[in-house]
Amino acid sequence: MICRMFAGFAALFLASAALAQGTLAMYCSSPDTAWCQGVAIGFEKVTGIKVSVTQKATGELFAQIKAEANSPKGDIWWAGPGDAFLQAAGEGLLETYKSPNLDQLHDWARREAEVSNYRVAGVYGGILALGYNTEVFERRKLPVPKCWVDLISPVYKGEVMLSNPNSSGTAYMMLASLVQVFGEDEAFKYMKALNANVNQYARSGIGPMTAVTRGETGIGSTVLHGVINEIVRGFPVKAILPCEGVGYEVGSMAILKGARNLDNAKKFFDWALTPEAQKIGLDVGEYAIPTNRNVKLPPQVPNLADIKLINYDSARYGSTAERKRLLERWEKDINAAPK
Repeated sequence: MICRMFAGFAALFLASAALAQGTLAMYCSSPDTAWCQGVAIGFEKVTGIKVSVTQKATGELFAQIKAEANSPKGDIWWAGPGDAFLQAAGEGLLETYKSPNLDQLHDWARREAEVSNYRVAGVYGGILALGYNTEVFERRKLPVPKCWVDLISPVYKGEVMLSNPNSSGTAYMMLASLVQVFGEDEAFKYMKALNANVNQYARSGIGPMTAVTRGETGIGSTVLHGVINEIVRGFPVKAILPCEGVGYEVGSMAILKGARNLDNAKKFFDWALTPEAQKIGLDVGEYAIPTNRNVKLPPQVPNLADIKLINYDSARYGSTAERKRLLERWEKDINAAPK
């Protein structure tokens, strides 16, 4: 009898101890479910804190966070291009938190924290790219474009898939990059010409590369690690880094203002900047560039020195006013324009 009572008390104690660890509501903007879940499970194993995951495209989660501002449902927002996070910081939607682990990051990732007044931190880097299906190109006898301007050739009519920058952070990065490459007016002239070749503006940033992988479209917008991931999985795809130069994203993370589980969110924030946490992406086959400089990189991760990157102005193009203005112009001049 005493043994049974002791066993019952022990079970109750263990259950209470697990419950005491609490919970965390994580909003994930990565299109890779394995990465979102891998990070959540990794944090649970280390801390015992139970994590619930809501996964949506960057623009959709941003809209949800704004809608929930007066009664936040989420605690931590993880992954997605930094432009959206910087806008959220500017709109007062994020908590200030300076993690002691920031010193472990590359300079370009620490700048993300500094620009946001320590409301955002970088967890990976992604490079804007195009991906194309080699079998589709061979079958349709399409030339491989080398530059952005090549894409407006009539030979690519109906062969190009892009994403909608209102819902996709990757697409907004492409929009802002083109503006910085060509100048705003010339960039919009270019996008109008390109619009004639676009078969669809997908809701999410992963949509075009998924269609390329399946052979449903010849070429699509993406990030470089999105192409590398599919190459490693054995699909007939290759990457293009347009000759004029490409922008890049600092995949980011932030604690939501008014988070119900603030202490747990801070624990997640610190942990997500460690080598152990950032290695999870590589382990699940996501070859983005870790921001922690102590992560040992596999050969699939590109060397930034070999890529023509533009001096991407994340502070300007992550500001609320500039982002809103560019998206409104894109909607009016591009998305609403006849083919």
